[in-house]
Amino acid sequence: MIKEINFSEKAVEKINQLIAKKPTGTFFRIAVKGGGCSGFKYDFSFDNKSDENDLKYKNIVIDKSSLEILKGSSVDFAQDLIGDSFKISNPKTKSSCGCGISFSF
Repeated sequence: MIKEINFSEKAVEKINQLIAKKPTGTFFRIAVKGGGCSGFKYDFSFDNKSDENDLKYKNIVIDKSSLEILKGSSVDFAQDLIGDSFKISNPKTKSSCGCGISFSF
């Protein structure tokens, strides 16, 4: 269970819509990876497996290392003129780039 992150209804609804188009047993994975213009970036992908290093919330999986960085965050889904995307508001970030995907902490 991922209690440390708040998922908006819009985010959960969009994840469910995306998962419905995938084969049974597919998860929506959220991860933090090195890279991007600010040092770290959020990564959203689909995966058909999880392991003991993953925590689950419904059909969402997050590895324990990423969860440490994401604790206290809110995940939302936004539809903007520049496109639709998942947005993470992370209180641990010190700076982020304009795209909202890359950050430092």
